[in-house]
Amino acid sequence: MSSTNRGYERHKTDYYFTPITAIEKFMYEFQYSVLKTNSEIMGKLNWLDPCCGGDKNNPPAYMSVIKDFYEPKYLCGIDIREDSKADIVTNYLECKEENMDDHDIIISNPPFTHALEFINKSLEFVKEGGYVVMLLRLNFFGSKGRKEFFDTHMPEYCFVHSKRMNFFTDYMIKELKAKGQKVPSGDSIEYAHFVWKKGYNPEFTKLKVI
Repeated sequence: MSSTNRGYERHKTDYYFTPITAIEKFMYEFQYSVLKTNSEIMGKLNWLDPCCGGDKNNPPAYMSVIKDFYEPKYLCGIDIREDSKADIVTNYLECKEENMDDHDIIISNPPFTHALEFINKSLEFVKEGGYVVMLLRLNFFGSKGRKEFFDTHMPEYCFVHSKRMNFFTDYMIKELKAKGQKVPSGDSIEYAHFVWKKGYNPEFTKLKVI
């Protein structure tokens, strides 16, 4: 998701490529600050990205980093887009619990308009004690409509990215230049990786700027 368009035609399913460097920075914190474990154990976990993305020019961002970091035995990507590089092309929000394996970690950059739906669905599917991680705008906290959700589902951690993200790929930038359009310098607001632990509802969220 991105808060800006800046001259580039938005994909109908709100697809933007998550910067690899931002994912790598978060994964380091997630492994050592949250899970406090080694890479061997991380590779044995069951991972799912419910809107993994990817296209003919780019790999699914989270899956690419997870593969490089941990060489996991269990990693699945789902996406609604037929041109994605997902293992399963379907609408994650319509998946039934009986058709889903238990996952230790569900991690993704969900479409902003359906972010809360993705979080709730993922909290259903993840194992008890497992983690749901979503890249969201920091102002996701600030909504009367989501206040009731946070009363019962407060994230355990929130890792705020100090550097504003640029969701445009090299291919997108090349297209913009070819059209004589302005190349975006970055997004207009801050983003954070929100981390929920199933079965745990803390009174406060631990926040760290990375």
